[in-house]
Amino acid sequence: METLIPTVNRLQEVFLTVGAEIIHLPQIVVVGSQSSGKSSVLESLVGRDFLPRGSGIVTRRPLVLQLVNVAPLEERLKTENGNGVKQTAQNSYPGIKAEEWGTLLHCKNQVFTDFGEIRREIEAETERSSGNNKGITPEPIHLKIFSPKVLNLTLVDLPGITKVPVGDQPEDIESQVQEMILSFISNPNSLILSVSAANSDLATSDALKLAREVDPDGRRTLLVVSKLDLMDAGTDALEVLLGRVIPVRLGIIGVVNRSQHDINTQKSLGDCMKDEQAFLQRHYPSLASRAGSRYLAKTLSRLLMHHIRDCLPDLKTRVTVLSAQYQSRLNSYGQPVEDHSATLLQIVTKFASDYCNTIEGTARYIQTSELCGGARICYIFHETFGRTLQSIDPLGGLTELDILTAIRNATGPRPALFVPEVSFELLVKRQIKRLEEPSLRCVELVHEELQRIIQHCSSFSTQELLRFPKLHDSIVEVVTGLLRKRLPIANEMVHNLVAIELAYINTKHPDFTDAAQVSASVNSQQAEALDGTKRWKNEKAAEEKTPPSGFGSPSKGQPINLLDTAVPVSRKLSSKEQRDCEVIQRLIKSYFLIVRKTIQDSVPKTVMHFLVNFVKEHLQSELVGQLYKQTLLQDLLIESQDTAQQRTEVAQMLQALKKANNIISEIRETHLW
Repeated sequence: METLIPTVNRLQEVFLTVGAEIIHLPQIVVVGSQSSGKSSVLESLVGRDFLPRGSGIVTRRPLVLQLVNVAPLEERLKTENGNGVKQTAQNSYPGIKAEEWGTLLHCKNQVFTDFGEIRREIEAETERSSGNNKGITPEPIHLKIFSPKVLNLTLVDLPGITKVPVGDQPEDIESQVQEMILSFISNPNSLILSVSAANSDLATSDALKLAREVDPDGRRTLLVVSKLDLMDAGTDALEVLLGRVIPVRLGIIGVVNRSQHDINTQKSLGDCMKDEQAFLQRHYPSLASRAGSRYLAKTLSRLLMHHIRDCLPDLKTRVTVLSAQYQSRLNSYGQPVEDHSATLLQIVTKFASDYCNTIEGTARYIQTSELCGGARICYIFHETFGRTLQSIDPLGGLTELDILTAIRNATGPRPALFVPEVSFELLVKRQIKRLEEPSLRCVELVHEELQRIIQHCSSFSTQELLRFPKLHDSIVEVVTGLLRKRLPIANEMVHNLVAIELAYINTKHPDFTDAAQVSASVNSQQAEALDGTKRWKNEKAAEEKTPPSGFGSPSKGQPINLLDTAVPVSRKLSSKEQRDCEVIQRLIKSYFLIVRKTIQDSVPKTVMHFLVNFVKEHLQSELVGQLYKQTLLQDLLIESQDTAQQRTEVAQMLQALKKANNIISEIRETHLW
């Protein structure tokens, strides 16, 4: 059990080397109002006068105080001289010829044997970081005191709780102090040493109020009632010390602080502790054995050891979990580059593989929030492009007047007896041309998705690539250039698909069944037209035998201008014209659906062959050809400054965690009970 507190002190030193507090270590946090006697309580635990004193806020930075029990100087000297004394952790401090000494973390390798010098150094360090305006800062000062008169303890002295800003202090000094205190005592592995003066009302104690906020059950709180000798005449703190006023789970201990007169006359702490025991025997004889600074030190040491014992299993688990997490982070940063050629080939190969796997749907990192890669391309082909083609009306933008005009233009100066095929070809080509724009848009969408896959692979799949910004940018540039070169080729091939359909209208297409039906209808119309011609000739011959009545040739003096007759914009079509328009519409619709089906099938195949599959097959060779050059290797594989720094920090933290794990592992289970 005695080794638990030194073990925690060693853990604290390990994590201080990396400047991070990722694990909440067990410790005792001292909380109290200004002038509540916190400094006197701490000095009584040490037995030396070493803390700064003065008016207002004197403690302006957290002071992490580690007390280490060492063997007396005489015993340590015997160990160094080899006089048969067994060497232990208590007497293994070679080279230090002092009974008591201290060290400060910011003063590397400097040993202070004069405790007055320790006080001055604390004041100077506080001024350096906090300034001289009585402001506070959360950066702690770490002090370690070695003495045969102390018990192993770890305490944190915090600034006293204040209400009103003094001098140059900021207006929110009260909230700043409270936030700092809460940040320490909210640690579930900390014990709270709440110091309150006996000559004040405990019901209004700010220290107890803050402790209750984070420890409502009082399981981590110990109350110290200071200044028992300053209570009004005729009053005492017996009811308070017995826990009848405010019950505290860990107990209530009364102490007598040094007076200002004792400090001014430099009365020794040893004499003050003798006077304290005499005062307690006179005024609180029933509690004298459970009060005073010596009893407080023993109680704190016992409570801290038991608290460490309770926290140790969770602490060990926490260290193990963090070690695994930081090992994983370190692996993600990779090792410093030694073989540039092999590293470049490895990264390029992995990127090309991840790019192709994303298209194929076999990538390790699959998004669940949206479609990407090959799934997105499939969606473009069969949903976006397919729906767009299906929404195109075969007769869209084509009126009956347009059809009739095309029929007339196809017959020239002769009246049309039959529907000319030229008009059908002219009109159906016009409709087929409308399929080109959505087909080219399909190519563009697939090209955009192939561009997005580059960023997807850079962000998720190839973590190694993020280490080298220049290589990353170069790979993006090469792949983008390859896609840019293939895009016009794919566009041209899709354009050719539509051009092929326009080049030859295959009216003998097996699926063009309406053409046979229309042909039979045209043959019947030809027979009817021949019969009508015969009837017209017979009627004409009869009219020639009948003399004209009322109609004669126009006189030579009154010429008629046929061009004066207006062409109607819209009119009712005759039955023959209506029939001709219906025939053309039926043929256009039937043939357009055949072509649309062909385009809907051919465009995705063309895009896959000339764009997607080509990029997949040639991506790695293109990357190697463009980037694997001796003149570029050194420049491309320069790590980003952030990556190198993060790797160093993570490696240091991992090393600290491994040391912490070894330290905890040294404690056997039998030592905990």
